[in-house]
Order: sequence, then C-alpha cells, then structure tokens
Amino acid sequence: MESGKLLTTREVARYLKVNEKMVYTLIAGKGLPATKVTGKWTFPLHLVARWVENQTINYPKPQDTLPPYHGLIILCGSNDPLLEQTISLFNRRNPDHVAVFGNMGSMGGLRALGHNHCHIAASHLLQEDDGEYNFSFARQELKELPAVVNFCRREQGILVAGGNPKNIRSIRDLGRPGIRIVNRPVGTGTRLLLDRELIAAGIETETIQGYDKEFSSHLDAGLEILAGRADAAPCIRAVAGLLDLDFIPLRWERFDLLIRRNRFFDPGIQLFLGLVHEPSFQQLAEKLTGYDLSATGRMVFPGQSLPPEPGE
Repeated sequence: MESGKLLTTREVARYLKVNEKMVYTLIAGKGLPATKVTGKWTFPLHLVARWVENQTINYPKPQDTLPPYHGLIILCGSNDPLLEQTISLFNRRNPDHVAVFGNMGSMGGLRALGHNHCHIAASHLLQEDDGEYNFSFARQELKELPAVVNFCRREQGILVAGGNPKNIRSIRDLGRPGIRIVNRPVGTGTRLLLDRELIAAGIETETIQGYDKEFSSHLDAGLEILAGRADAAPCIRAVAGLLDLDFIPLRWERFDLLIRRNRFFDPGIQLFLGLVHEPSFQQLAEKLTGYDLSATGRMVFPGQSLPPEPGE
C-alpha cells in the first residue's frame, strides 16, 4: 500500500463504498482519519485502511509467532543513539543472550509488536492531547495496553549547520525560499511532531524544499547537514552533540519501551530493563547530550505524573 497517498472525499467515499455525505458523518462520529492541511478534507490512505481494520468485529487474534524465550530479544521501532548503545552494552554484558534491533519508526515498532514479531517496541508518538505519548496508538495496534516502561526523555528540535548560517530560528523559517531540509519517514514520532508543528505554524508542506527527502535515522539526517546538502532537519539534540551542529529546541518528549504483558517477565527482557538502572547505562547517557533519565525505568500509566522535565 502506498503509505503517503492522500485520497479526496470522493475517492475515500468510493474506497469505503459509501456516499460523500456519509464520509463527513464518519469523520465526526467514527473518527475516520482526515486532515484539512490544504483547506479541503484529505485522507491518508494507510490510516484509512488501518481505521477500517480497527472497525472490524470478530477479528481473529494474531498467531503468537514468537517462540518461548530462548536467549534472543527482538526490539523494533524508533531510532535512538542511546538505545543503540544500550543494546550493544547488553550484548557485551550478557554473552548467553542476544538483543537485535529493527529500525522501523515508532509506528512500525508498534505494528510489529501487534503482530507478535518483536518483544519490545520503542516509541515516542505524541497523542492529540499534546501531553501524553504512545497509549492511544498502542490501543489501536494491539487492542489492549501493553506494559510501558520509560527509557528516557529526550529533546526534539531542528538541527542546523554549525553557526546557523541560514539564521533559522523557528519552524516558520523552514518555509522560507532557499531553505533545504531533509526529513524523517512517515510513521516516525519525529515526522509526526514536525507535521504538527507545521500545521500549528500554518505552513503547507508543499512549500518546503526537501520535505519528501527522507532518511531512516537521526544520524543520517544530521550527516546531510554536515555535508552541506541540507540546511535543517527535524532531529534530536543528541545528534547535534555528536556532529557538532547547532540545535533549535522544540520540546522534550517521552521515549518508551512497550512490551506485551505476557512476555514482560521473560528472562532476557528483565535483564534488559534492569540494565537501565546500572551505572554503566548512566555513563553512556552522560557522554551524550539532550537526554533526561529522571523517569528512566519507571512503569508508565495514562495520566501519571512524572518528574518535571529539564528547565521546568
């Protein structure tokens, strides 16, 4: 399925086999995914297809394709330098276990968890309420809430060249003529945050040079700026520190690990979660910038109050 395709009202009516008036009813009453970024209703095809799937009754439960734990931990989801270093630390510390990671973006990680293709999903998807993360998306993909453990909080923003030669100060500047960006793929939490900020600033994506040029990792996006092929990118502060680039902050976000409850006490998963409480993990984080570990390792629940973010 073409994930970036947008349908018109007429096309989505044809897709759902209803009349166009019913489409507006489904938006208001049934939560049919839709956006008015262009001034007219448009419908992301991949979200419409997922909405149809979520409306299905008597849906068969997915087959449990993960075997009983035998030493392999599969993590899927959002790209993060500290998580990658933690996986390497785990593998060094635990020779009888192996942890592997699939970089699929936050939504891809939740989807893999929903289909029992991984043990842990790494996600930082900001909900519509602008204050909570991951829970509503997890309900859509898994039909039930998994165990949610905070891995870290990290700072999201706009990455720019050292010295900020293009004088980029805010999201609005990304729409200026002559500004080239690179982006993160659809389904990543960073792309979701950028799109929300662009909507709030009243900037149409069609006006941004490079908006459709996607890179699968924060570091890859940063290297494009370092090489002079782009002027800005949505990114995390940690990459600015690694590449000696400048950074314009947008917000701190919660980066969580989501685990199906029936696999939560698998030996390897408990070993991995226990690692975030050890000094060796703390030392990894101290060598990077833009991370806050005040809630790391805590179970997270909807509406729960966590320690204040840095700067509050």
